[in-house]
Amino acid sequence: MVTKRRRVLWWLTGALAVVVVLAVAGPFVYIHFVEGPAPAELTLPKASDTTTSTAAGTSGSAAAAASVAGTWRVGAGSLAGYRVQEVLVGQSATAVGRTSQVWGSLSIAGTTVTGGSFSVDMASVVSDQSQRNAQFDGRIMDVAQFPTSTMTLTSPIGLGALPADGVVQRYPVRGTLDLHGVTRAVTFTVSAERLDGAIDVLADVPILFSDWDIANPSVAGFVTTADSGTLEVLLHLTQGAGNPASTSGAGAGGGGGGPVTVPSTTVPPLTVPST
Repeated sequence: MVTKRRRVLWWLTGALAVVVVLAVAGPFVYIHFVEGPAPAELTLPKASDTTTSTAAGTSGSAAAAASVAGTWRVGAGSLAGYRVQEVLVGQSATAVGRTSQVWGSLSIAGTTVTGGSFSVDMASVVSDQSQRNAQFDGRIMDVAQFPTSTMTLTSPIGLGALPADGVVQRYPVRGTLDLHGVTRAVTFTVSAERLDGAIDVLADVPILFSDWDIANPSVAGFVTTADSGTLEVLLHLTQGAGNPASTSGAGAGGGGGGPVTVPSTTVPPLTVPST
């Protein structure tokens, strides 16, 4: 009888150990081997091949004499999205969603940016997980009610002496961000680069979810996220026609020929409990 009880005890202990191992190892294997690494952070197209970056106001070379005055529109190759750190049952991961449905323009007089506005079709933002997309579209961002996010410049930007093509330069920016039905003032720094008759602009804007009345992306007992994330933006500006604006509400119109493809997993996605 004692031997039988010991066997049952060992069986229960072993089963519990297996459950614990699966609880820890399962998410680790899924995140690191199945889901794979998150998409890399956005970068300027040829930033790694350029000369040393300069600060706004420093002198440029004779090759920079070409005027940049005029209207510059958001064109194909532009991207916008989010990057949020999350913990899936104890394992750290990075959630990334992006879209190419971005449009807008900025105006330059001489060497001063006098105004600009850029919009994103929020319903077209996608990650590599359908469950994450459903949470984003629904309880987190409510894209049916708030289909568009818009950044508007509120102060001129002095470009100073223009650098040569391929030289990255940084500029401070002041504007308003209309996100999730809330409009707030924001300040951040952009990196800009002229290449082949176009201007590429890169920005990472920190977003505290509570400032925009955004529900924390966490799913109780399953996924935990920080209380903030990053709005990633890469604008390819051209003096051509640019991307058309969305005119039919959530998920319609936009630029660049549809949402950007984020690498997907090769197995069925992990099921996230509904809220």
